[in-house]
Amino acid sequence: MNVRVQTEDFDLGAETRALHGADARVGAIACFVGTVRDLNEGEGVSEMTLEHYPGMTEKALEAISEEAAERFDILDSLVIHRVGPLRPCDQIVLVAVTSAHRGEAFRACEFIMDYLKTRAPFWKKEQTAAGTRWVEARDSDDAAAARWERDS
Repeated sequence: MNVRVQTEDFDLGAETRALHGADARVGAIACFVGTVRDLNEGEGVSEMTLEHYPGMTEKALEAISEEAAERFDILDSLVIHRVGPLRPCDQIVLVAVTSAHRGEAFRACEFIMDYLKTRAPFWKKEQTAAGTRWVEARDSDDAAAARWERDS
């Protein structure tokens, strides 16, 4: 399980090739890439700044990845989350999971992303025409994560 919090962008192809490596057991790689939207809550967004608590954030991401490995039959996972100022269309997050079969890879990828949105200590600040605002947690993210509690 590999976790990185970084300011620099990532290359999806290079990251998935490295995650797969030469592991002949891998039959599936499921990936999610989140990007910055130019619109949120009806307002244009020109920039988003992501802040985190160094050390604590990585530990939270590692715990989420470890829980995914316990719940699902996966071989490996990778979480890369960017911090700092980002603009619309910039990549924010990559979650990639390898497994022998696609079903486990898809489910583990979704699980990691749902828990990342609700359990990892990140804070988002958006720049709009009206000024700067902090982004509040969404009820839909909490509902998505709560689904896994029922499924455990």
